[in-house]
Amino acid sequence: MRAKSLAEFGLPIELAEAHAPVVLFDSVNLSFDEKVILRDVTFSVRAGHTKIFLGASGAGKSTILKLMLGLLKPDSGTIWVLGHRVDLMDEAQLMRVRHHMGMVFQEGALFDSLTVGENVGYKLYEETQMDLEDVRQRVDEVLGFVGLTQYIDRLPAALSGGQRRRVAIARAMAAKPILLLYDEATTGLDPMTAMTVDAEIVKVRDLEPATSILVTHQLRDAFYVATHQAQRTAGGEIQLVEAGKQKVDEADFVMIREGRVYFEGTASELRQSQDPYLLKFLS
Repeated sequence: MRAKSLAEFGLPIELAEAHAPVVLFDSVNLSFDEKVILRDVTFSVRAGHTKIFLGASGAGKSTILKLMLGLLKPDSGTIWVLGHRVDLMDEAQLMRVRHHMGMVFQEGALFDSLTVGENVGYKLYEETQMDLEDVRQRVDEVLGFVGLTQYIDRLPAALSGGQRRRVAIARAMAAKPILLLYDEATTGLDPMTAMTVDAEIVKVRDLEPATSILVTHQLRDAFYVATHQAQRTAGGEIQLVEAGKQKVDEADFVMIREGRVYFEGTASELRQSQDPYLLKFLS
């Protein structure tokens, strides 16, 4: 199946060249003083696909997301996001690109003093010219999507850990981003609760839709997202099913080891690898 161009995927034409990847890292290097964080990192992300970064703690996975957002600048190499070279941008220019991105942080990072509804609508209130009624409608829509409509007037402290993560996903998707970044979105959750968060990631990717980039050290979450697909029934219900091979192959796994891309491939290629380090990680 031909990969969609960014224009076909819904990106405003002024933001991207046709057929450009959503994200492109080319020979990116980064060090903090004498400590090397990333070494010659190169990869691309296609529109509508999923990129899953695996690796041990401290391998450099979350740093890659910070570079995409322009929160860090590389020492060398180039970084393109949504058709723009973000490593050369100033903060004002970066804000324009970030408008089309959503971020789900570790622990959710909700505003404690705002209600669930205010958290979800925050970006729409602060960064767009949407009418208040349209914002409320979108907030209701995304909270319904993640199954939390009844919690709209509650404060985050009244929610469980899994509910807070789902609210964070609703907040990230509220502005209909083209690119969604997830940084260890299930950290600290028990396996059953983590699976409900994984299900929301799959739903957003397939039904909104959005290109997804996940950073995780949890193989369970990585393979669940890669091997499941969300679809609507004739009655409008959302169901998750096992994905076919074509859909599974749209998820690329990248293993980061000591700041380098150690492996890149599909779920089946990762599982079939006989590399000693990968076998140890998968075990």
